[in-house]
Amino acid sequence: MVVGVVAGAAVAAVLVLIGLFKLMWRVAEPNEALVISGSKHRTEGLEEGMGFRIVTGRGTLVLPGVQAVRRLSLDLNETELRVDCVTHQGIPLKVRGVVIFKVGDDYVSIANAARRFLDQQKLMAERVHNVFAGHLRSIVGGLTVEDMIRDREKLTGQTRAACGTEMEKLGLIVDSLQIHEIEDPTGYIANLAMPHAAAVQRDARIAQAEANRLATEAEQQAAARMAEATRDSEILQAGYQAERDKAAAKARQAGPLADAAARQEVVVQETRVAELEAHRREQQLQADVRKPADARAYEKRTLAEAERDARISAAQAKARETELAAAAEATRVKTAAAAEAEATTSRGAATAQATRATGEAEAAAAQARGLAEAEAARARGLAEAEAIKARAAALAENQEAVVAQQLAENWPEIVRAGASAFGSVDHMVLLNGADGMAETFTKALAMGGTGLGLARQLLAQLNGNDNGKGDGNGQAPNGTSPHSGAAAPAAQQVAVDPDRS
Repeated sequence: MVVGVVAGAAVAAVLVLIGLFKLMWRVAEPNEALVISGSKHRTEGLEEGMGFRIVTGRGTLVLPGVQAVRRLSLDLNETELRVDCVTHQGIPLKVRGVVIFKVGDDYVSIANAARRFLDQQKLMAERVHNVFAGHLRSIVGGLTVEDMIRDREKLTGQTRAACGTEMEKLGLIVDSLQIHEIEDPTGYIANLAMPHAAAVQRDARIAQAEANRLATEAEQQAAARMAEATRDSEILQAGYQAERDKAAAKARQAGPLADAAARQEVVVQETRVAELEAHRREQQLQADVRKPADARAYEKRTLAEAERDARISAAQAKARETELAAAAEATRVKTAAAAEAEATTSRGAATAQATRATGEAEAAAAQARGLAEAEAARARGLAEAEAIKARAAALAENQEAVVAQQLAENWPEIVRAGASAFGSVDHMVLLNGADGMAETFTKALAMGGTGLGLARQLLAQLNGNDNGKGDGNGQAPNGTSPHSGAAAPAAQQVAVDPDRS
């Protein structure tokens, strides 16, 4: 029980002490100063025995009932200046400005401000206005209007310097002093500015005229450059348009050119096909006409040569036999003559007989060789005549094939002669596209192929001559073949004399 009472008393005592401490503890805000009076204190920078203490930026204990605490604001204050002044020239002016001030931060300034404005802080701005108004009138009275206009900073500096001592005694400091406006009710400043304004206006008009001139020149130059640029642009556009037209024309001609190229390729392929067909026909003629005729002629020529060789061999054998017989006879005669040793007459007779036998043998051999050569020549003539007759018969039966064969052999030269018409052409423009190209190539080939019609006409004339003037053996009056003019150069005629054999 006693412990509880003691504990409660202790808690109550602590609470009482805390309450008393809160009542006694005062804290100064950053923008204020605490002025504590009621006891004798010594403050640094102040006279001894001032009777109050200044606290800034911290807390302190104050004895209630013994000491009094007052707060002095350290915030900025502002007052507007509206002062009617008269210059050294006697010209009335109205000066408008603003003063920004505050209580100084040192203890001396706070003490001076506390003794003067602690209970009258709201009247501080009025007091400052009166101080600056008086000094401003005094300073303006010693200046001219021109000085105030040209050097307003001088007016501001003199005013601050004149008020500095008094503001320090009041414990105040001036943060800023600005002269906003100087009003001139009499119009002196306006009249003072007129000559300068006229000069400025004159210079402005001159400058404006010069600027107008330069602007006009610049505009004309700009217009000239614009015209030049327009011309260049139109030239470029015309060039581009020409290129576009050219490209469009090429594009439009691309289709006809492609068709023409395709038709040209078709013509080339058809030409190759025609060449192959002509070559095939030539091979067929070789196989059907020329080779059988050559085979028959070769057969006859071979048989004639074999017969000739056989006769020549027989003649040579007979002549050899004769020679051997004559030699044997001569030997026999000589042997008989030597054996018998007959007279010189017998030997001469035997010698004469041997000589005669030798001559006869040589004559027989020469006659046999002549007969063999004649038979061979006759066989060759007959074979060639048969070959020519076979070619003539083939020409009479299928003259179109022979002419086509000759044209096929010479077709490259014919096409080259037809295409030579385009040899000197550098650039060709066809207005009707692929049809024009096809027509042009057709005419060129037609120019080279007119030989076919001429050959046919010549064959027709020759056939007419055969029907009207030829004899029953198929020979023309001049003794040549009726088809010799249209036959190939290889089909030459050989005349055979039947009496030569």
